[in-house]
Amino acid sequence: MKPKDFTEQPEVFYLIKELRSQGIPNKEFSDVLDSHGHQYVDLVQEGGGVLGAALVGYMYVMEQMGIRFLGLAGTSAGAINALLAAAIGKIDEAKSERLIEELADMNMYDFVDGNAEVKKFLKALIDEAGQFQMIVTTLRIAKDLFTELGLNQGDKFYAWVTEILHKEGIRTTRDLMQKLSYLPESLQIRQGVDRDIDGLKARLAIVASDITTQTKVVFPRMRALYWENPDEVNPACYLRASMSIPLFFTPYRIAPIPKGIEAMHRWYDWAKFKGAIPDEVVFVDGGIMSNFPIDVFHKSNTPRMPTFGVRLGGDREHTNEVSNLLGLIKAIFNSSREVHDFDFLFRNKDYQKLIEHVHVGNHSWLNFQITNADKKDLFVRGAQAAGRFLQKFNWDEYKRIRAKKTD
Repeated sequence: MKPKDFTEQPEVFYLIKELRSQGIPNKEFSDVLDSHGHQYVDLVQEGGGVLGAALVGYMYVMEQMGIRFLGLAGTSAGAINALLAAAIGKIDEAKSERLIEELADMNMYDFVDGNAEVKKFLKALIDEAGQFQMIVTTLRIAKDLFTELGLNQGDKFYAWVTEILHKEGIRTTRDLMQKLSYLPESLQIRQGVDRDIDGLKARLAIVASDITTQTKVVFPRMRALYWENPDEVNPACYLRASMSIPLFFTPYRIAPIPKGIEAMHRWYDWAKFKGAIPDEVVFVDGGIMSNFPIDVFHKSNTPRMPTFGVRLGGDREHTNEVSNLLGLIKAIFNSSREVHDFDFLFRNKDYQKLIEHVHVGNHSWLNFQITNADKKDLFVRGAQAAGRFLQKFNWDEYKRIRAKKTD
């Protein structure tokens, strides 16, 4: 497939045409803009496995309406989009069509790099096979789970991300941070707004779960905790840590961990960890601790630009079925990955004005056998979510809400 197979779908084509006829590109969404009329926001994307195709659709419509992203954050699938968008091109350029190119060429089942028995097990899981068949297939892969603590090594995913980064001239975190340091020269505050652009910078936040020290880790900011030469780290490592779905992928391990007085200070200041620094740290999917890290760019004052958030699916619309072991594991995972983010949203209700949900239908976040038709459908759903949000968002109203909170 090609990018136009996504962008020229009738639902997307006519949505963009309608938004333009409504004057959405001229609507105010931020007080930070450039001389080309682009408006800048931060974007936080929720994790959701293969549902990430919807996030690309969301970004595409945003960019078509003149929105650009100064801060990018996410977990798992959201982290993949965040890192690749940060790596591709310049900050004031549209990124989503390049992301579509990678999505169109990607066979997600290639990331299932376990053995033949693992593939049979995952097919039975996706097809919701009967309990007896699930027991049989589970027994066949039990050794892998007990010895490797996961079914797939994640090596092919790591290689895929590394190849994309290399195309953009990024081999190390230093390369990535240097690219993010080049802000558009014409970046400015909207005329008539009594603020300035001092301190504005591009930001990237990839969330992973360090289960050794029980730390919610934000990469690349906290990279010095785990690597002796943190600027030399391949940024693909951050994604490999963030997308390590428990049991599906083997945990991501880092060793040795830097030690010494300075390291101890960092662990306490950044992670509030008071114990002895471990020799090795184990990571699993960032969604275990924060699947939708909407708080990562939060400041208490009235912002110069908003932090938009896109979620994959509804907001606590369904109960968990706990009738068997698999149901219990799924319920525990679903509950743990939501609790931190819901707590922040409960305490900061104004953020509901910034968030849009993608209606993902019956698509499964673990279906790595996703078809091209399903990819396109998810892209359309993400595009439609962006359209809904842009039509209803009111920047002036949101600023008034935030101003009242800081009075």
